[in-house]
Amino acid sequence: MSTQPNRPAQMTPDELARATATAMYENDACSRALGLEVEEVRAGYARLRMTVRDNFLNGHQICHGGLIFTLADSTFAFACNTHNINTVAAGCSIEFLRPVKGGDVLTAEAIEQTLSGRTGIYDIRVTNLARQTVAMFRGKSAQIKGNLIPTGD
Repeated sequence: MSTQPNRPAQMTPDELARATATAMYENDACSRALGLEVEEVRAGYARLRMTVRDNFLNGHQICHGGLIFTLADSTFAFACNTHNINTVAAGCSIEFLRPVKGGDVLTAEAIEQTLSGRTGIYDIRVTNLARQTVAMFRGKSAQIKGNLIPTGD
C-alpha cells in the first residue's frame, strides 16, 4: 500500500489534520496561555474560540485588537498546517469591523482558499456570541522544511 507524501499510512486527510492540531497545540504555549480552544480541525480548515477576559481589554474597555489578531493568526496557523508540512505566515492583514466587550466569546474560522506549490491563502472570519462578524483576516502561508508528525518514510 502506498502513502501520500507527508501522510502516515492508514490516515485520512482529516485524521491527519486532527493529529497535526494536537501536536501543534501541545507546543503552542501562547495559545494555551490565552485560553484558546481548538473546536474543529479538518484538512484546510480550523475553528478556534477565545473568551475575552478582563485583562484583554484596552483603555476603551474593548478587546485589544492584538488579541483578536492573535486568535485569527492562531486559527490560520492550525488550518495551514493541516497537511503536515511545517507552514508559517508569509503575510497577513486584518480588518476590525466592530468592538468586542469583555466576557464575549469569539470564534475564528479559517478556510483554505487556495494551495499552490508552497504557498496558500486562507480567510479567517472572527465572530462574537451573537454571530456578528467582528474581524476579517487574510493570511498567506509558506511551507518550510519538515513535518509536524512523523510520516513513516
